[in-house]
Amino acid sequence: MYRVIVLIINLITALSIGSIFQSSVVLNIQVPDEVVAGTEFEVQVNIQKGNLESFSRLQQTLPAGLSASSYVSSNADFTFEEKKVRMIWLRMPSKNEFSVVYKIKVDERLKGSFDIKGKFSYIDENERKSVSIESQPITILPSPNIDPALIVDINDFEQQVIPYIPPATAEPQMACIRQKPYTEPSGNGFIVKILVNKESKQKFAKIEETIPTGYQAVNIDPREAIFTFRANTAKFLWMNLPPEPYFTVAYKLIPASQSTPPPQLKGKFSYLEGEKTMSIDIKQTERDLASLDPAEINDLIFSLSMPALAQSVQQTSTIVTTSSQKTIETGSKTGTSKSQLKEIKSNLSYLLEPEEGVYYRVQLAAGHKSVNIARYFRKFNLDKEVRKELHEGWHKYSIGSFSVYKEARDYRIHVWNTTIIDDAFVSAYNNGVRITVQEALMIGNQMWYK
Repeated sequence: MYRVIVLIINLITALSIGSIFQSSVVLNIQVPDEVVAGTEFEVQVNIQKGNLESFSRLQQTLPAGLSASSYVSSNADFTFEEKKVRMIWLRMPSKNEFSVVYKIKVDERLKGSFDIKGKFSYIDENERKSVSIESQPITILPSPNIDPALIVDINDFEQQVIPYIPPATAEPQMACIRQKPYTEPSGNGFIVKILVNKESKQKFAKIEETIPTGYQAVNIDPREAIFTFRANTAKFLWMNLPPEPYFTVAYKLIPASQSTPPPQLKGKFSYLEGEKTMSIDIKQTERDLASLDPAEINDLIFSLSMPALAQSVQQTSTIVTTSSQKTIETGSKTGTSKSQLKEIKSNLSYLLEPEEGVYYRVQLAAGHKSVNIARYFRKFNLDKEVRKELHEGWHKYSIGSFSVYKEARDYRIHVWNTTIIDDAFVSAYNNGVRITVQEALMIGNQMWYK
Protein backbone atom coordinates (compact mmCIF):
# COMPACT_ATOMS: atom_id res chain seq x y z
CA MET A 1 0.00 0.00 0.00
CA TYR A 2 1.31 3.50 -0.87
CA ARG A 3 0.77 6.76 0.98
CA VAL A 4 0.64 10.03 -0.91
CA ILE A 5 2.22 13.24 0.32
CA VAL A 6 0.96 16.36 -1.41
CA LEU A 7 3.11 19.47 -1.38
CA ILE A 8 1.69 22.60 -2.96
CA ILE A 9 3.66 25.71 -3.69
CA ASN A 10 1.62 28.77 -4.51
CA LEU A 11 3.73 31.35 -6.27
CA ILE A 12 1.99 34.72 -6.62
CA THR A 13 3.65 37.26 -8.88
CA ALA A 14 2.25 40.74 -9.41
CA LEU A 15 2.17 41.58 -13.11
CA SER A 16 0.61 45.00 -12.67
CA ILE A 17 -1.39 46.99 -10.13
CA GLY A 18 -4.71 45.24 -9.64
CA SER A 19 -3.65 42.26 -11.77
CA ILE A 20 -2.15 39.12 -10.16
CA PHE A 21 -0.97 35.96 -11.90
CA GLN A 22 -0.87 32.71 -9.89
CA SER A 23 0.95 29.51 -10.78
CA SER A 24 1.50 26.36 -8.72
CA VAL A 25 3.81 23.37 -8.58
CA VAL A 26 2.32 20.21 -7.05
CA LEU A 27 4.32 17.12 -6.03
CA ASN A 28 2.78 13.76 -5.11
CA ILE A 29 5.31 11.30 -3.66
CA GLN A 30 4.46 7.61 -3.46
CA VAL A 31 6.43 5.18 -1.27
CA PRO A 32 5.51 1.80 0.27
CA ASP A 33 4.67 1.36 3.95
CA GLU A 34 6.94 -1.68 4.30
CA VAL A 35 9.87 -3.22 2.42
CA VAL A 36 11.92 -6.37 3.00
CA ALA A 37 15.69 -6.10 3.47
CA GLY A 38 17.60 -7.36 0.45
CA THR A 39 14.84 -6.32 -1.99
CA GLU A 40 14.19 -3.31 -4.17
CA PHE A 41 11.31 -0.83 -4.16
CA GLU A 42 10.24 2.20 -6.20
CA VAL A 43 9.88 5.87 -5.29
CA GLN A 44 7.54 7.72 -7.62
CA VAL A 45 7.26 11.50 -7.75
CA ASN A 46 4.35 12.92 -9.74
CA ILE A 47 4.93 16.54 -10.72
CA GLN A 48 2.41 19.11 -11.89
CA LYS A 49 4.75 21.87 -13.02
CA GLY A 50 2.30 24.67 -13.80
CA ASN A 51 4.17 27.28 -15.89
CA LEU A 52 7.60 26.08 -14.78
CA GLU A 53 9.90 25.54 -17.78
CA SER A 54 13.51 26.24 -16.86
CA PHE A 55 16.23 24.92 -14.54
CA SER A 56 14.87 22.68 -11.76
CA ARG A 57 16.28 20.11 -9.35
CA LEU A 58 14.85 17.34 -7.18
CA GLN A 59 17.23 16.23 -4.42
CA GLN A 60 16.56 13.62 -1.74
CA THR A 61 18.84 12.18 0.94
CA LEU A 62 18.86 8.45 1.70
CA PRO A 63 20.19 6.78 4.87
CA ALA A 64 23.36 4.69 4.62
CA GLY A 65 22.64 1.14 3.44
CA LEU A 66 20.32 2.24 0.63
CA SER A 67 21.37 2.71 -2.99
CA ALA A 68 19.36 4.33 -5.79
CA SER A 69 19.18 3.84 -9.55
CA SER A 70 17.18 5.61 -12.23
CA TYR A 71 14.09 4.00 -13.71
CA VAL A 72 11.94 6.71 -15.33
CA SER A 73 13.83 10.03 -15.49
CA SER A 74 11.50 12.12 -17.71
CA ASN A 75 14.43 13.89 -19.34
CA ALA A 76 16.21 14.60 -16.03
CA ASP A 77 19.89 14.05 -15.38
CA PHE A 78 19.92 11.40 -12.60
CA THR A 79 22.83 10.89 -10.20
CA PHE A 80 23.25 9.07 -6.91
CA GLU A 81 26.37 10.05 -4.96
CA GLU A 82 27.16 10.37 -1.25
CA LYS A 83 23.67 9.22 -0.22
CA LYS A 84 22.01 11.91 -2.36
CA VAL A 85 19.57 11.34 -5.21
CA ARG A 86 19.68 14.25 -7.66
CA MET A 87 17.49 14.84 -10.72
CA ILE A 88 18.31 18.00 -12.66
CA TRP A 89 16.39 19.51 -15.56
CA LEU A 90 17.80 22.25 -17.80
CA ARG A 91 14.34 22.35 -19.33
CA MET A 92 11.26 20.80 -17.83
CA PRO A 93 9.20 18.35 -19.93
CA SER A 94 6.57 19.99 -22.11
CA LYS A 95 3.71 18.08 -20.43
CA ASN A 96 2.09 19.85 -17.51
CA GLU A 97 1.99 16.58 -15.53
CA PHE A 98 4.72 13.92 -15.55
CA SER A 99 6.36 11.38 -13.24
CA VAL A 100 9.88 10.39 -12.27
CA VAL A 101 10.62 7.01 -10.75
CA TYR A 102 13.79 5.65 -9.20
CA LYS A 103 14.52 2.35 -7.48
CA ILE A 104 16.04 1.86 -4.04
CA LYS A 105 17.97 -1.28 -3.17
CA VAL A 106 17.85 -2.18 0.54
CA ASP A 107 20.92 -3.84 2.05
CA GLU A 108 19.97 -7.34 3.25
CA ARG A 109 21.42 -6.67 6.71
CA LEU A 110 19.04 -3.82 7.53
CA LYS A 111 16.00 -3.45 9.76
CA GLY A 112 14.16 -0.48 11.33
CA SER A 113 12.33 2.59 10.00
CA PHE A 114 13.40 5.59 7.93
CA ASP A 115 11.99 8.42 5.87
CA ILE A 116 13.26 10.16 2.74
CA LYS A 117 13.97 13.87 3.11
CA GLY A 118 14.70 16.25 0.28
CA LYS A 119 13.96 19.44 -1.61
CA PHE A 120 12.58 20.50 -4.98
CA SER A 121 14.31 23.67 -6.23
CA TYR A 122 13.66 25.79 -9.29
CA ILE A 123 14.11 29.24 -10.82
CA ASP A 124 11.06 31.48 -11.10
CA GLU A 125 11.36 35.02 -12.49
CA ASN A 126 15.16 34.85 -11.94
CA GLU A 127 14.58 33.92 -8.30
CA ARG A 128 15.61 30.61 -6.75
CA LYS A 129 12.74 28.95 -4.86
CA SER A 130 12.36 25.59 -3.16
CA VAL A 131 10.01 23.39 -1.15
CA SER A 132 10.99 20.77 1.43
CA ILE A 133 9.96 17.16 0.84
CA GLU A 134 9.65 14.40 3.44
CA SER A 135 8.06 10.98 3.14
CA GLN A 136 6.15 9.11 5.81
CA PRO A 137 8.19 6.46 7.68
CA ILE A 138 9.04 3.31 5.74
CA THR A 139 9.54 0.12 7.79
CA ILE A 140 12.25 -2.37 6.81
CA LEU A 141 11.36 -5.97 7.65
CA PRO A 142 14.42 -8.18 8.35
CA SER A 143 15.44 -10.55 5.58
CA PRO A 144 14.54 -14.20 6.26
CA ASN A 145 17.65 -15.28 4.33
CA ILE A 146 20.34 -13.84 6.61
CA ASP A 147 21.77 -14.76 10.01
CA PRO A 148 19.93 -12.64 12.64
CA ALA A 149 23.29 -11.90 14.28
CA LEU A 150 24.30 -9.86 11.17
CA ILE A 151 21.21 -7.66 11.12
CA VAL A 152 21.84 -3.97 11.86
CA ASP A 153 19.37 -1.16 12.54
CA ILE A 154 19.41 1.35 9.68
CA ASN A 155 20.22 4.19 12.11
CA ASP A 156 23.42 2.39 13.19
CA PHE A 157 24.45 1.04 9.78
CA GLU A 158 26.83 3.87 8.82
CA GLN A 159 28.81 3.61 12.07
CA GLN A 160 29.07 -0.19 12.03
CA VAL A 161 29.80 -0.85 8.36
CA ILE A 162 32.96 0.39 6.60
CA PRO A 163 32.13 1.51 3.06
CA TYR A 164 34.12 0.28 0.09
CA ILE A 165 36.43 2.94 -1.36
CA PRO A 166 37.22 2.30 -5.04
CA PRO A 167 40.86 2.65 -6.15
CA ALA A 168 41.93 5.86 -7.84
CA THR A 169 42.11 5.79 -11.62
CA ALA A 170 44.13 7.86 -14.03
CA GLU A 171 42.48 10.94 -15.48
CA PRO A 172 41.53 10.34 -19.12
CA GLN A 173 42.85 12.61 -21.84
CA MET A 174 40.46 15.31 -23.00
CA ALA A 175 40.53 17.12 -26.33
CA CYS A 176 38.40 19.51 -28.39
CA ILE A 177 39.44 20.11 -32.00
CA ARG A 178 37.91 22.47 -34.55
CA GLN A 179 38.16 21.90 -38.27
CA LYS A 180 39.21 25.15 -39.97
CA PRO A 181 35.99 26.85 -41.15
CA TYR A 182 35.32 26.11 -44.82
CA THR A 183 32.95 27.61 -47.36
CA GLU A 184 29.55 25.96 -47.66
CA PRO A 185 28.99 24.35 -51.11
CA SER A 186 26.28 26.92 -51.89
CA GLY A 187 28.69 29.71 -50.99
CA ASN A 188 26.33 31.13 -48.37
CA GLY A 189 28.49 31.05 -45.28
CA PHE A 190 31.12 28.90 -43.56
CA ILE A 191 30.77 25.50 -41.89
CA VAL A 192 32.40 24.92 -38.50
CA LYS A 193 32.87 21.36 -37.19
CA ILE A 194 34.18 20.59 -33.72
CA LEU A 195 35.39 17.19 -32.50
CA VAL A 196 34.98 16.49 -28.76
CA ASN A 197 37.02 13.67 -27.25
CA LYS A 198 35.32 13.28 -23.86
CA GLU A 199 36.61 9.84 -22.87
CA SER A 200 34.49 8.70 -19.89
CA LYS A 201 32.93 12.08 -19.05
CA GLN A 202 29.12 11.86 -18.97
CA LYS A 203 27.67 14.92 -17.27
CA PHE A 204 27.42 18.69 -17.69
CA ALA A 205 29.66 20.22 -20.39
CA LYS A 206 29.67 23.14 -22.80
CA ILE A 207 31.44 24.55 -25.85
CA GLU A 208 31.74 28.32 -26.14
CA GLU A 209 33.05 29.92 -29.34
CA THR A 210 33.72 33.65 -29.65
CA ILE A 211 32.34 34.80 -33.02
CA PRO A 212 33.71 37.98 -34.66
CA THR A 213 31.30 40.84 -35.27
CA GLY A 214 29.58 40.60 -38.65
CA TYR A 215 28.66 36.91 -38.46
CA GLN A 216 25.53 35.08 -37.39
CA ALA A 217 25.87 31.53 -36.02
CA VAL A 218 23.21 28.96 -36.95
CA ASN A 219 22.89 25.46 -35.53
CA ILE A 220 23.50 22.45 -37.84
CA ASP A 221 24.23 19.41 -35.66
CA PRO A 222 24.15 19.91 -31.86
CA ARG A 223 24.49 16.23 -30.87
CA GLU A 224 21.82 16.46 -28.16
CA ALA A 225 23.11 19.82 -26.88
CA ILE A 226 21.16 23.04 -26.42
CA PHE A 227 22.55 25.51 -28.99
CA THR A 228 22.41 29.28 -28.50
CA PHE A 229 23.97 32.30 -30.16
CA ARG A 230 23.99 35.52 -28.15
CA ALA A 231 26.40 38.42 -27.68
CA ASN A 232 28.87 37.08 -30.26
CA THR A 233 29.06 33.70 -28.49
CA ALA A 234 27.98 30.38 -29.97
CA LYS A 235 27.32 27.86 -27.21
CA PHE A 236 26.57 24.12 -27.05
CA LEU A 237 25.33 23.05 -23.60
CA TRP A 238 24.90 19.44 -22.44
CA MET A 239 23.39 18.15 -19.22
CA ASN A 240 24.29 14.63 -20.41
CA LEU A 241 27.04 14.10 -22.98
CA PRO A 242 26.56 11.64 -25.88
CA PRO A 243 27.63 8.08 -24.94
CA GLU A 244 30.44 7.79 -27.55
CA PRO A 245 34.02 8.53 -26.37
CA TYR A 246 34.23 11.16 -29.11
CA PHE A 247 31.69 12.92 -31.32
CA THR A 248 31.32 15.92 -33.65
CA VAL A 249 29.06 18.99 -33.55
CA ALA A 250 28.60 21.55 -36.32
CA TYR A 251 27.27 25.03 -36.88
CA LYS A 252 27.18 27.54 -39.74
CA LEU A 253 28.49 31.11 -39.83
CA ILE A 254 26.59 33.49 -42.10
CA PRO A 255 28.57 36.67 -42.90
CA ALA A 256 26.95 40.05 -43.36
CA SER A 257 28.85 40.42 -46.65
CA GLN A 258 29.56 37.77 -49.29
CA SER A 259 33.16 39.00 -49.60
CA THR A 260 33.92 38.40 -45.91
CA PRO A 261 36.87 35.97 -45.46
CA PRO A 262 36.70 32.90 -43.17
CA PRO A 263 36.66 34.05 -39.53
CA GLN A 264 39.34 33.53 -36.91
CA LEU A 265 37.71 31.72 -33.97
CA LYS A 266 38.59 31.15 -30.34
CA GLY A 267 36.78 28.73 -28.06
CA LYS A 268 36.82 26.57 -24.96
CA PHE A 269 35.38 23.22 -23.92
CA SER A 270 34.30 23.24 -20.25
CA TYR A 271 33.04 20.47 -17.98
CA LEU A 272 32.50 19.67 -14.32
CA GLU A 273 35.05 17.62 -12.42
CA GLY A 274 33.17 16.96 -9.19
CA GLU A 275 32.09 20.52 -8.38
CA LYS A 276 35.05 22.18 -10.12
CA THR A 277 34.68 23.88 -13.49
CA MET A 278 37.50 22.70 -15.77
CA SER A 279 38.24 23.95 -19.29
CA ILE A 280 40.54 23.32 -22.24
CA ASP A 281 41.21 25.47 -25.31
CA ILE A 282 39.77 24.34 -28.65
CA LYS A 283 42.59 23.50 -31.06
CA GLN A 284 42.23 23.93 -34.82
CA THR A 285 43.23 21.64 -37.69
CA GLU A 286 43.01 21.91 -41.46
CA ARG A 287 42.19 18.22 -41.82
CA ASP A 288 38.67 17.12 -42.83
CA LEU A 289 37.20 15.56 -39.68
CA ALA A 290 34.53 13.68 -41.65
CA SER A 291 37.16 11.83 -43.70
CA LEU A 292 39.17 10.47 -40.76
CA ASP A 293 38.89 6.89 -39.55
CA PRO A 294 39.11 6.07 -35.79
CA ALA A 295 42.89 5.48 -35.92
CA GLU A 296 43.48 8.82 -37.66
CA ILE A 297 41.24 10.59 -35.16
CA ASN A 298 43.26 9.11 -32.29
CA ASP A 299 46.48 10.29 -33.94
CA LEU A 300 45.02 13.78 -34.41
CA ILE A 301 43.88 13.92 -30.78
CA PHE A 302 47.30 12.83 -29.59
CA SER A 303 49.11 15.43 -31.72
CA LEU A 304 46.86 18.41 -30.87
CA SER A 305 45.35 17.73 -27.45
CA MET A 306 46.58 19.07 -24.16
CA PRO A 307 47.41 16.92 -21.10
CA ALA A 308 44.53 15.48 -19.10
CA LEU A 309 44.56 18.21 -16.48
CA ALA A 310 42.66 21.21 -17.84
CA GLN A 311 44.01 24.74 -17.68
CA SER A 312 42.86 26.67 -14.64
CA VAL A 313 42.54 30.36 -14.03
CA GLN A 314 45.64 30.12 -11.88
CA GLN A 315 47.58 29.32 -15.06
CA THR A 316 45.83 32.20 -16.82
CA SER A 317 46.79 34.49 -13.96
CA THR A 318 50.40 33.33 -14.32
CA ILE A 319 50.30 34.11 -18.04
CA VAL A 320 48.95 37.60 -17.34
CA THR A 321 51.66 38.17 -14.72
CA THR A 322 54.39 36.89 -17.04
CA SER A 323 53.14 39.12 -19.84
CA SER A 324 53.19 42.14 -17.55
CA GLN A 325 56.68 41.27 -16.34
CA LYS A 326 57.88 41.20 -19.96
CA THR A 327 56.50 44.72 -20.34
CA ILE A 328 58.55 45.76 -17.32
CA GLU A 329 61.70 44.09 -18.60
CA THR A 330 61.44 45.68 -22.04
CA GLY A 331 60.09 49.00 -20.84
CA SER A 332 63.33 50.90 -21.27
CA LYS A 333 63.63 49.67 -24.86
CA THR A 334 60.13 50.79 -25.80
CA GLY A 335 60.37 54.22 -24.27
CA THR A 336 58.42 53.45 -21.09
CA SER A 337 59.25 55.96 -18.36
CA LYS A 338 60.26 55.02 -14.83
CA SER A 339 56.95 56.34 -13.49
CA GLN A 340 55.05 54.14 -15.96
CA LEU A 341 57.11 51.10 -14.91
CA LYS A 342 56.35 51.86 -11.28
CA GLU A 343 52.63 52.00 -12.08
CA ILE A 344 52.77 48.66 -13.92
CA LYS A 345 54.56 47.04 -11.00
CA SER A 346 51.99 48.51 -8.61
CA ASN A 347 49.10 47.09 -10.67
CA LEU A 348 50.65 43.61 -10.57
CA SER A 349 50.12 43.56 -6.80
CA TYR A 350 46.38 44.04 -7.41
CA LEU A 351 45.92 41.03 -9.73
CA LEU A 352 42.97 38.85 -8.70
CA GLU A 353 44.17 35.46 -7.49
CA PRO A 354 41.99 32.34 -7.74
CA GLU A 355 40.39 30.88 -4.61
CA GLU A 356 39.11 27.39 -3.91
CA GLY A 357 35.46 26.47 -4.29
CA VAL A 358 32.49 28.64 -5.23
CA TYR A 359 32.60 32.29 -4.20
CA TYR A 360 31.20 35.69 -5.20
CA ARG A 361 32.68 39.16 -5.75
CA VAL A 362 31.16 42.55 -6.53
CA GLN A 363 32.31 43.97 -9.87
CA LEU A 364 32.74 47.74 -9.83
CA ALA A 365 33.96 48.61 -13.32
CA ALA A 366 35.46 47.31 -16.54
CA GLY A 367 37.40 48.82 -19.42
CA HIS A 368 39.64 47.99 -22.34
CA LYS A 369 42.48 50.04 -20.82
CA SER A 370 44.08 49.51 -17.44
CA VAL A 371 43.86 52.18 -14.74
CA ASN A 372 45.94 52.94 -11.66
CA ILE A 373 43.84 51.03 -9.13
CA ALA A 374 45.10 52.78 -5.98
CA ARG A 375 44.63 56.26 -7.43
CA TYR A 376 41.39 55.67 -9.37
CA PHE A 377 39.38 53.92 -6.63
CA ARG A 378 40.71 55.99 -3.69
CA LYS A 379 38.01 58.61 -4.22
CA PHE A 380 35.23 56.11 -3.47
CA ASN A 381 36.45 55.41 0.10
CA LEU A 382 35.84 51.66 -0.27
CA ASP A 383 36.41 49.51 2.81
CA LYS A 384 37.73 46.48 0.87
CA GLU A 385 40.64 46.03 -1.51
CA VAL A 386 39.94 46.30 -5.25
CA ARG A 387 41.44 43.57 -7.45
CA LYS A 388 41.83 43.35 -11.23
CA GLU A 389 41.48 40.47 -13.68
CA LEU A 390 41.84 40.26 -17.45
CA HIS A 391 38.73 38.53 -18.80
CA GLU A 392 37.58 38.29 -22.43
CA GLY A 393 39.70 41.28 -23.42
CA TRP A 394 38.46 43.49 -20.56
CA HIS A 395 40.21 44.78 -17.45
CA LYS A 396 37.62 44.01 -14.78
CA TYR A 397 37.75 45.47 -11.26
CA SER A 398 35.99 43.78 -8.37
CA ILE A 399 35.93 43.84 -4.58
CA GLY A 400 35.37 41.42 -1.71
CA SER A 401 35.15 37.64 -1.54
CA PHE A 402 31.95 36.04 -0.26
CA SER A 403 31.12 32.35 0.09
CA VAL A 404 27.41 33.16 0.50
CA TYR A 405 25.54 34.91 -2.31
CA LYS A 406 23.34 36.94 0.08
CA GLU A 407 26.45 38.51 1.63
CA ALA A 408 27.69 39.55 -1.82
CA ARG A 409 24.23 40.91 -2.67
CA ASP A 410 24.15 42.94 0.55
CA TYR A 411 27.62 44.34 -0.09
CA ARG A 412 26.58 45.32 -3.63
CA ILE A 413 23.70 47.30 -2.10
CA HIS A 414 26.20 48.86 0.34
CA VAL A 415 28.31 50.03 -2.64
CA TRP A 416 25.20 51.47 -4.30
CA ASN A 417 24.26 53.38 -1.14
CA THR A 418 27.70 54.72 -0.17
CA THR A 419 29.31 55.54 -3.53
CA ILE A 420 28.33 56.94 -6.92
CA ILE A 421 28.86 53.45 -8.45
CA ASP A 422 25.24 52.54 -9.20
CA ASP A 423 25.89 49.72 -11.69
CA ALA A 424 27.95 47.37 -9.49
CA PHE A 425 26.82 43.75 -9.72
CA VAL A 426 27.62 40.32 -8.27
CA SER A 427 29.97 38.03 -10.21
CA ALA A 428 30.54 34.33 -9.43
CA TYR A 429 33.57 32.03 -9.58
CA ASN A 430 34.33 28.33 -9.19
CA ASN A 431 37.98 27.69 -8.30
CA GLY A 432 38.91 30.96 -9.99
CA VAL A 433 36.88 30.35 -13.15
CA ARG A 434 34.09 32.82 -13.91
CA ILE A 435 30.68 31.14 -14.00
CA THR A 436 27.14 32.49 -13.97
CA VAL A 437 25.52 33.35 -10.64
CA GLN A 438 22.78 30.82 -11.44
CA GLU A 439 25.36 28.04 -11.86
CA ALA A 440 27.04 29.04 -8.59
CA LEU A 441 23.73 29.02 -6.70
CA MET A 442 22.91 25.53 -7.93
CA ILE A 443 26.40 24.16 -7.20
CA GLY A 444 26.41 25.69 -3.72
CA ASN A 445 22.73 24.95 -3.05
CA GLN A 446 22.08 28.55 -2.04
CA MET A 447 19.06 30.84 -2.30
CA TRP A 448 18.75 33.69 -4.80
CA TYR A 449 17.97 37.15 -3.41
CA LYS A 450 17.03 40.28 -5.30
